[in-house]
Amino acid sequence: MKPNWRNLWQENKSFIIFLGLMFIFRSACADWNTVPSASMKPTLVEGDRIAVNKLAYDLHIPFTHISLLKLGDPARGDVAIFDSKVSDKRLVKRVIGIPGDTVSMTNNQLTINGKAIDYEKDSASIDQIEKLFNTPHSVRISNPDDHAFANFPAVIVPEGQYLMLGDNRDNSADSRVIGFVPRGEFVGRSRSVVMSFNYDNYYIPRADRFFKTL
Repeated sequence: MKPNWRNLWQENKSFIIFLGLMFIFRSACADWNTVPSASMKPTLVEGDRIAVNKLAYDLHIPFTHISLLKLGDPARGDVAIFDSKVSDKRLVKRVIGIPGDTVSMTNNQLTINGKAIDYEKDSASIDQIEKLFNTPHSVRISNPDDHAFANFPAVIVPEGQYLMLGDNRDNSADSRVIGFVPRGEFVGRSRSVVMSFNYDNYYIPRADRFFKTL
């Protein structure tokens, strides 16, 4: 017996419309993203679900990267989500260099436009606080001098591109691997963890990370 599509629509149209609007909202306005790796430790850990503001930079046609309206640009210090064509996956990294910036790294310490960024020991952990202009945040540096990622010469960020780094500086495939990130690949910005589950302990919720501000 063939299904009666008209009857199915009539009986379930409210639910179908609700699902359609929900998917459109998640695609164009707000969503959450799962953190699968350690590249943003200590800011983010595996199992975090972060809120993604998809209207932070653009109003997109739902389910596409086509921008209908530019609402802002990624700023230094933003925790940004982007669909990397080079790595063929969605990534979460921190914006370090914006178009026109000159950025270098020596022994894991950044210099941006001739200004050496200040670092100080985080008294509550083994990490350091990177004072990136108006966005201080913790970074994890295991090998400050001899790691392969600890140094790169001065580069100028091209127009329409961004230099992205993970907060876990010795363990992040970021712009040091994939190169600059085009403006059109950005999906949105995150400023909070919604919920978190411990992958190493039977997915038990980490209550202390629920609704944590980044």
